[in-house]
Amino acid sequence: MERLDETELTKSKAKHFGGVPFRVILPNLVTLLALSLGLTSIRFAIEMKLETAVQLIIAAAVLDALDGRIARALKGTSKFGAEFDSLADFVDFGVAPALLLYQFSLHDIKGLGWIAVMTFAVAAALRLARFNVAIDDPNKPAWHSNFFVGMPAPAGAIVGMLPLYLNLLGLQHTQTYVPFEIAYTFLVALLMVSRIPHYSGKSLGRVPRDYVVLALFGVVVTLLLLATYPFEMLVFVSTLYVLMIPFSMRSFSRQSENDKVTASNHSSERSN
Repeated sequence: MERLDETELTKSKAKHFGGVPFRVILPNLVTLLALSLGLTSIRFAIEMKLETAVQLIIAAAVLDALDGRIARALKGTSKFGAEFDSLADFVDFGVAPALLLYQFSLHDIKGLGWIAVMTFAVAAALRLARFNVAIDDPNKPAWHSNFFVGMPAPAGAIVGMLPLYLNLLGLQHTQTYVPFEIAYTFLVALLMVSRIPHYSGKSLGRVPRDYVVLALFGVVVTLLLLATYPFEMLVFVSTLYVLMIPFSMRSFSRQSENDKVTASNHSSERSN
């Protein structure tokens, strides 16, 4: 009996202290790098180096788009990685852009401006929490993976900084614009916590063989444009994303109606 207990104890220790495969560590390293960029962005925001702060948040968004894909490609997904990613996203796309916007202009109306950035950060946290809960829903139709419920936190951060992009492009900022910027911040926060569907882009994960070269060409051109005209491209991408929301809603509604029709037909067949 004692030998059996010792064997079980040895197996338990081996399981607890066993090595973690690098394929599991690598996605978390990417997330850690993104978190470091977000924290550094806060530092540059405090120092009023707004352009650098924006660039770091955008770089964090790029890494955030990669870490999950790397984890799935390497079969290195883990519960720890998912929780760590959410915490990093809250800092990168909730706290960092909120403080950046406050330093940029919203501090001109201190009370209301601070309420706006707090609302933005809280909305990002709620959005991430809801996303984590929705992942575990076993009854969700497969096509739901093509949509996000509410504006995702990275998109909220990028779209929310639109007034700052315009300023960095030379639009003269005055205190007259501040109430509109506060209202815009509240609007983006509302979109994050809303149930308005947004395209997830996951259906673009696989490119047909005939379009691989065209896709590579498009990626290269986009990267070159971002490197040469970063803030012009960010204005374009932010505007395009907002304009796509009605199309996302229409597509989601259409597929929901198709589900209802299919369910109704099945119900009729069973009753017959």
